[in-house]
Amino acid sequence: MGLDEGVRAVVVEAFGVVPEVRDVPDPVCPRDGVVVRVAATGVCRSDWHAWQGHDDDVTLPHVPGHELAGTIVEVGPDVRAWQVGDVVTVPFVMACGTCATCRAGDQQVCPHQTQPGFTQWGSFAELVALDHADTNLVRVPEGMSPVAAAALGCRFATSYRAVTVHAAVRPHDEVVVLGCGGVGLSAVMVAAAAGAHVVAVDPSPGARRAAHDAGAHTTLDPGADDPEALAARLVEATGGGAHATLDALGSAATAQAGVLALRRRGRHVQVGLLLRDDARTALPMDRVVAWELSVHGSHGMAAHEYPAMLAAIAEGRLAPATLVSRTIPLEDAPGALAGLPTSAPGGMTVVVP
Repeated sequence: MGLDEGVRAVVVEAFGVVPEVRDVPDPVCPRDGVVVRVAATGVCRSDWHAWQGHDDDVTLPHVPGHELAGTIVEVGPDVRAWQVGDVVTVPFVMACGTCATCRAGDQQVCPHQTQPGFTQWGSFAELVALDHADTNLVRVPEGMSPVAAAALGCRFATSYRAVTVHAAVRPHDEVVVLGCGGVGLSAVMVAAAAGAHVVAVDPSPGARRAAHDAGAHTTLDPGADDPEALAARLVEATGGGAHATLDALGSAATAQAGVLALRRRGRHVQVGLLLRDDARTALPMDRVVAWELSVHGSHGMAAHEYPAMLAAIAEGRLAPATLVSRTIPLEDAPGALAGLPTSAPGGMTVVVP
């Protein structure tokens, strides 16, 4: 894309330099995709990583943003299931829908995936183009606000699948969530709704309060503990070790503490991204083998898996809208992005263009 006049968008011209809001051309509608007028889009830690240059798929200039909800304003000629006026959200992984992985139902790890805000321009804009619409779009239920729907596409949906599928949380399980940003708070809410006893860990008092409000029974400040010391505290807090741990931050220390905090036959789920120096983090594999622990990665949730989550929201068992702590205009998005992760309030920030 060039930078002619058109729609307003947040444009990153250099990694780590605060982006600016400017006019960019209208996005081109893919033959198999749609153009969506963005009603709301979340500010996620993954957007911060992209802005910092931690994601090899991002090229400059770039428009970030991948958690979105809005209304379709243009439909490509190959789209069959959607029309102008439909209100939609979308997983952050845009799967091809035709490869062997997708045919097996695992679109969230499609080897041919695209991602708005990473492989292509994203939703920190008035309009965004989305491809493979028939595979990836999710209809926003009547009565759900765009702000609540925008929170689903990355953090909440990812956490929902991490808790229900990978961690396989059951009533009365002891669950530890490390990191209480948007991903962690979502995991706390989903695990608590499943009947688990949840211990939430975060150095921020505001994040710990938000975790308590989301359903955590116990909150801990990790302080300056190394992974082994933190794990020992978590073993005590869970009465002998967690059935499941979720690293919702993404660091060597939290990943290691998560594995060490498990009881025998426990399950660790790595939800937070491990990038750069942490990409090849060493885990205590001696413990994994001797105690028959499981270590899982979690990378989003395919569109076809949304109905169970949406049903739980409709029934009032889950309330993602309560995790949104503030909404801001598009003009404030650059500052909110640059402020991650140090100055973010407890809960999610959502941009309303």
